[in-house]
Amino acid sequence: MSAVGHGGTPAILVMAKAPRPGTVKTRLHPLLGPQRCAELQAELIRHTMAVTTAHTPRTYLAYAPDDGKDAISTAVPAGVRLLSQRGEDLGQRLAAAVIDAFADGAGPLLVIGTDAPTLTADHLSAAFTALQHHDVALGPALDGGYYLLGLRAPHTILFALDPQVWSTDRVLAATRALADGEGLSMGMLRPLRDLDTPEDAAALLTDPALPRPIAALLQPEERP
Repeated sequence: MSAVGHGGTPAILVMAKAPRPGTVKTRLHPLLGPQRCAELQAELIRHTMAVTTAHTPRTYLAYAPDDGKDAISTAVPAGVRLLSQRGEDLGQRLAAAVIDAFADGAGPLLVIGTDAPTLTADHLSAAFTALQHHDVALGPALDGGYYLLGLRAPHTILFALDPQVWSTDRVLAATRALADGEGLSMGMLRPLRDLDTPEDAAALLTDPALPRPIAALLQPEERP
């Protein structure tokens, strides 16, 4: 199936949790503790928004939970359009945010999180280029998920995974299977590492592409 253009504004949709201690980056708690994980989440949001807003004329941030708007706005530049996430699982929340963005005139649309700290403008450019020739652009994460999903149209079927599949190493394969089942052409991007576990932190600290403010927060706090 050939890609069909969508006459909207090229845009990026960022999905993010408010940086509250105890609710974010929980798998890094043994390394960093809840407070430092919240500081890390805030810095990841700031970094991601800086990369996206410099690259595209329109950026959305879909935040959770519902009362997290004030906490997240401090890390968001002016001009970013805020959306409240809604839905019972990640797939439902992604689908709802994508529908909201396309209804607002976005398209093509890149959907990303804040967990890939080595994401650069080059990756975003590659995704928009892929969408000139494909229905979907997919950026694989090394853990079996994906760090980016690009759409020319709101193909929300791609988020209709079993809720138990989300946050497993089967997300990428399951998403590709859904795309194949719908006859959607797919362009693949270079893989990146997500930052979820102490092992990810150790690997990323050896990567010269890791931004310094994030690297500083990944150092364990000195304890008395």
